[in-house]
Amino acid sequence: MISRFYRSALCFSIVLAMLVLSACGGGGAPVSQEQAIPAPEVDAQRSTDSSGSDGEESALEEAPAEELPLDEPSLEEGAADTDASMEEVVEGEPMDDVAEELIAREEETSSEITEAPPLEALPQVEVNPFIQTAQDNLSTFALDVDTASYASARNYITSNQLPPPDAVRVEEFVNYFDYNYPVPEQDAFGIYIDGATTPFGNAETYIARVGIQGKTIDAGQRKDASLVFVIDVSGSMSDYNRLPLVKESLTLLVEELNDDDQVAIVVYGSTARTVLEPTSISRKEVILDAINSVQIEGSTNAEAGLEMGYELASKYFKNDGINRVILCSDGVANVGATDPEGIRATIRDYTAQGVYLTTVGFGMGHYNDYLMEQLANDGNGNYAYVDTLDEAQRVFVENLTGTLQVIAKDAKLQVEFNPDVVERYRLLGYENRAVADADFRNDRVDAGEVGAGHNVTALYEIVLREQSSNDTAFTVHMRYADPETGEVQELAVPFYRDTVDQDFANAAPSLQLAMAVAGFAEQLRANGYEQNYTLNDVYEVSQQIAPQFANDDDVQEFLQLVEQAQRL
Repeated sequence: MISRFYRSALCFSIVLAMLVLSACGGGGAPVSQEQAIPAPEVDAQRSTDSSGSDGEESALEEAPAEELPLDEPSLEEGAADTDASMEEVVEGEPMDDVAEELIAREEETSSEITEAPPLEALPQVEVNPFIQTAQDNLSTFALDVDTASYASARNYITSNQLPPPDAVRVEEFVNYFDYNYPVPEQDAFGIYIDGATTPFGNAETYIARVGIQGKTIDAGQRKDASLVFVIDVSGSMSDYNRLPLVKESLTLLVEELNDDDQVAIVVYGSTARTVLEPTSISRKEVILDAINSVQIEGSTNAEAGLEMGYELASKYFKNDGINRVILCSDGVANVGATDPEGIRATIRDYTAQGVYLTTVGFGMGHYNDYLMEQLANDGNGNYAYVDTLDEAQRVFVENLTGTLQVIAKDAKLQVEFNPDVVERYRLLGYENRAVADADFRNDRVDAGEVGAGHNVTALYEIVLREQSSNDTAFTVHMRYADPETGEVQELAVPFYRDTVDQDFANAAPSLQLAMAVAGFAEQLRANGYEQNYTLNDVYEVSQQIAPQFANDDDVQEFLQLVEQAQRL
């Protein structure tokens, strides 16, 4: 048992230390960084500091010493104040309890600042090279309908910055645009192929386009949905284009749902908690009030948030319905598992049960694109990025049925090139969606999911042999499982040499647009294959085709982005 004298001495030392720390900006109960010291945003791939608590430590380290107050009390004055404070404490609660509370508080603060792991950095992307057809005539990859990379790049460019090269995924740029492929009337998918000379690079190079168009489903025929919103409410989400935009976006989504749908809400900061149990859309006001009630709190435990969200989705699973978790976050995770592999292990069993995942990114700078993209891939879902309310309208209103209802599971594409016609080829993008050629017909291999009405586009650079007959240049094979029956379907469409051998000026406008968008992405990611042309060349081609899309706001905006990227 500690004597009163030693207890007083111990508390005197602790409180004095706390006063000194407070004067230096480091004492007291934990305060969110957004309330204390505004920290500059840092690109995710450059964020390698060891703090992890949404930037607290780095911001504290950067505070210059000369900004400390010059009129601090003397040690004697501080001691006198401390004695007075101790007298007040002694009259209140026991000294042992006070000392233990202060020590625990200091340990908690120290743990929050130093123990969280650093952000997951963007990996270096190894760009698809040219392949000699005689050595390998098969190109196989999982279909991908994500569009986040383009929307994120737009946010950078309109903020007068070029996007990080490794965050540029060509396929997500190309797939952002609607090329108006014919919608199949009977089959689940249609395959459309065309090609032309490229306006960029070498004269011997052609671009072949493979377009996949899924059948549409009327919104009234969509299955009933059970949705769990998992919302990141950590300190890094406080900016106007993060949590406030999340609330507005989810409000748009709720307004589009049917009375037979239901919504649950989970939030996570340092820990996760359920804000709203599954609630019918017939009680829409209750759901909207719950969305509007969420506030910033704590660090970022994405693993706990997703785990709780999946548990709810599993507990209230709708048989013969849509079961989906929708994650809204900046991708920053600094508590619990912080990498895709660690979180993947948490959700894998739920994914196998039939709960799909949609990840929606918000914010710029302190943003982890890699984590959000990988989670969507692993969760049998799609990845979108919302930088404006207009983009939220596009994702959650215009494309809602496609976002929610899947018409193909584990969809893969394999292009079989004819070595007698095609000398070499290069797939533009899809680097992290590659599938081993031998696994194309291995139906246990995970691939991509395609929603109702979605279209997917893949572009190949190809070099034809000088002397070759008008034979099949390549054959496109598509393989997927019906999500209802599990029955596997395979389609095959050939493409002939003379079809690709046309001039760019005579190509379909939508093919010209796809080439311009791919050229823009190649320039932004600076992969070595863009050296034969410049952003100025991309802009000139975009100007030429823009009049053909005078009523397409996306294309007109694209032209402005290319022009602004030139200036940057």
